[in-house]
Amino acid sequence: MKNIAALQAVVTANPPVGGPTAAELDAIEAEMPVIAAEVELLDAQIMILDRTPSEVDERRIRRARRKVLAARREIANLSDAAFVPEVGA
Repeated sequence: MKNIAALQAVVTANPPVGGPTAAELDAIEAEMPVIAAEVELLDAQIMILDRTPSEVDERRIRRARRKVLAARREIANLSDAAFVPEVGA
């Protein structure tokens, strides 16, 4: 009987020691409004999984969707502003 063994090195590298870098933490911090808005939307959607949504539930979901869109728009505008050259400088 033949033994089956991996012939290649481990596919996944060892995780970095020391946690996330400062740049990674800054990126997460910049995206926190979007993350929080998406969590709020998910919470509103989970609440109505096992029942018919009421008018209040529908408003809560619409409000959460608007927050997600506004947060995404804000992030997109901030990242676009980083690439716009200053006029007259």
